[in-house]
Amino acid sequence: MNQMVTEFVTATGRPPEEWQADWLATPIVRPTDQVPILLKTLEDRDDPSSELVPRAALAQWWLTPPFSPVLRGKYPTFNARSETVTEKPTFRSAIVSQRAVLPAIGYFETQKSGPTPVPHYIAPPEGLLYFAGLYSWWKDPAADPDDPARWHLTTTMLTQQATGALADIHDRMPVILDHDSIDEWVDPRTRGDRLLVDATVAASATLSEQLHAEPQS
Repeated sequence: MNQMVTEFVTATGRPPEEWQADWLATPIVRPTDQVPILLKTLEDRDDPSSELVPRAALAQWWLTPPFSPVLRGKYPTFNARSETVTEKPTFRSAIVSQRAVLPAIGYFETQKSGPTPVPHYIAPPEGLLYFAGLYSWWKDPAADPDDPARWHLTTTMLTQQATGALADIHDRMPVILDHDSIDEWVDPRTRGDRLLVDATVAASATLSEQLHAEPQS
């Protein structure tokens, strides 16, 4: 874990070593896998002026809205298009106040424009990437009401039109946050609307210019 993640986890009131096993980097993460997310919630959900509590947790990378009858619907929800995230029923409630950060060391994207698909590993020059995401809690209607395991934390990653050199690899890319924007993004008191999303996407386009894409053999 890098310093930022360690500080975030420490602020939850648990020593970082308790999270070490959960936060070990895995070489490949696929939709529906458990992924680490960072978020903040109000200490008293009924009091908007109450203290913010930072949280670090594992979530299913496939967002499930509360109204879904099943944990994993037939339509993919591991990505949320930034252009429509404030409109789609699956995401429009979460964008308002349930935003999260998905930290990663990099990601893979495949260039398919040539005769042979070429996978690329995309990463920053140093440190981690912070993807803008959303989270949602889903309650299993078939589970016992007293079973705490009936609650499932799920997440999704925002995407945008690829820009710069990344557009030569794929037409979409994750929405990236810089370190100084994380607190605002995960603050549930900051209303997630079209203005916030557009500003975040614009900043992400600039940040993406710092990424390095390495073809993989």
